[in-house]
Amino acid sequence: MRTEPLLVAYQLPTMKTRTEVDSLGAVEVPADALYGAQTARAMRNYPISGFRAHPVFIKSYALLKLACAEVNGSLGLIPNQIARAIIHAARGVARGRHHDQFVVDVYQAGAGVSFHMNVNEVIANLAIIDLARHRRATRRLGDHSLVHPNDHVNFGQSTNDTFPTAARVAALLLLDEFYPALKVLEEAFRKKAIEFDGILKSGRTHLQDAVPIRLGQEFAAYGEALRQGTAQIRASAETLRAVGIGGSAAGTGLNVHPRFSRLVVRKLNQLTRLKLTVAPDLRAAMQSQFPLAAVSGALRNLALELIRIANDLRLLASGPATGLGEITLPPVQPGSSIMPGKVNPAIPELLDMVSFQVVGCDTVVALAVQAGQLELNVMMPAMVWHLLHAIEILKNACRIMAERCVRGIEANREVCERYAYRTPGLATALNPILGYDRAALVVKNALASGKTIPDVCLEEKLLSERDLSRILNPGRMTEPGIGGIKRGKRGKR
Repeated sequence: MRTEPLLVAYQLPTMKTRTEVDSLGAVEVPADALYGAQTARAMRNYPISGFRAHPVFIKSYALLKLACAEVNGSLGLIPNQIARAIIHAARGVARGRHHDQFVVDVYQAGAGVSFHMNVNEVIANLAIIDLARHRRATRRLGDHSLVHPNDHVNFGQSTNDTFPTAARVAALLLLDEFYPALKVLEEAFRKKAIEFDGILKSGRTHLQDAVPIRLGQEFAAYGEALRQGTAQIRASAETLRAVGIGGSAAGTGLNVHPRFSRLVVRKLNQLTRLKLTVAPDLRAAMQSQFPLAAVSGALRNLALELIRIANDLRLLASGPATGLGEITLPPVQPGSSIMPGKVNPAIPELLDMVSFQVVGCDTVVALAVQAGQLELNVMMPAMVWHLLHAIEILKNACRIMAERCVRGIEANREVCERYAYRTPGLATALNPILGYDRAALVVKNALASGKTIPDVCLEEKLLSERDLSRILNPGRMTEPGIGGIKRGKRGKR
């Protein structure tokens, strides 16, 4: 019986090719491809997932190459004409052009050498095209005598300092897109908190009836949890601003101009406005990827909160006939292929699944960050892709959650208030007046008879209607305070 392997080596389709040579020998590359020999080797070596680098990572690497070329040109380290061609090529990539040429799988050789060379080769070939145009010469992709991916595009650089630098820039840029989406969700909860502020309901602890709470207070707490999660992410992201560009291969700055780091960071700040700084110790910036772990961990913590909140909404909206039914979520699609009329909490379910993935991404990042050895952490491709993936999907899910779910939530006031006045926890408000033991007897009698707490108090003449209206006032019960009346004869029964 013949079986096929799940993964087979990447095969170039039948097409015209050009021959390029790298340190291992000759390689056939598609004739019109902007990448070169090392990228073609990586495509054959790593047909793993089909996932490619996040666009913001491509942009960040291109911005870094642009900054390096400008600095190298200004310092006279590479010819000005070549520097200008590299700058022009890198700027185009940073603006989103030619991203289809970045073809290396996210699971690749350690440290990201394959993707880094993909960047160098694409920019080199774009620079070759630019130079040929200006010289009115025939362009020859892969003509390294014009622009060399290592000697020119990568002058004074290494994968070991550029990859983590580009990663930090990418994370910061993507977080700048993430914060507004998270703010939209936070504000959606806060607006609902105001809308639902006057609705009394039963609180629940241990999934059992507890003291009353206002529905608006629950939603305000959700908004506050998101604010705190955002603050933690922002604080963690500050550690990303110190970059190790200029460290070269081992953080020692071998073959790097003494002013290179400072000038590249200055140029990057002009391009991105990210307020980057040169890392105080370039060795540490290469050995340790702690900043990526810190941000990933903060995203995980937010994901845990989002899971909790999404599950609360699913529970509060359960029903419509046999669940809690305190709120109604906006219907977004039919919920069953067999049960007519069924509508599910699809958006909170989506948020759960996205958040689960974020927790999983953090696990990968954590394992990759701890796997650094001596002068380098070679697991950077995995940690970078999973961090950016987590930010991307959580950003999109937060916006969808706000727009397609939270803004359209409706409160079922009658259901909420019915639970509020039937909860045994209501008796807690009677403690300062009747005492704990007498209040416990009221609860016992109410549960046995099926009557409400107020009804039992009236029947047993423990309190008057006027006293009960004060004690069980929704505002009084759901804010700090002790009792609603002065202790008197009735309270001592």
